[in-house]
Amino acid sequence: MLELYQIEECPYCARVRAKLTDLGIDYIIRNEPRDKSKRERLERVSGQRGVPTLVDPDRNVIIADDDDAIIEYLEKHYGKGGSGDKGYCEI
Repeated sequence: MLELYQIEECPYCARVRAKLTDLGIDYIIRNEPRDKSKRERLERVSGQRGVPTLVDPDRNVIIADDDDAIIEYLEKHYGKGGSGDKGYCEI
């Protein structure tokens, strides 16, 4: 299962969460501390401390601190879908 290392209020993380939702992908959220110096777990996993960071263990891929690259990867490997940028939720 995909893992997203993130901070809830981060707008770049929100873009990635929205894309995951639009594509209907289940994933695990790994919430990281706001204080970058305290993100030891993220550094152990990815070698750096920036968010968002996506880990795809099935493909042995880590994309660190780059929401555009993560979104491109998700579209390429998990299919096109969803509106992504509406800014609201249709129920």
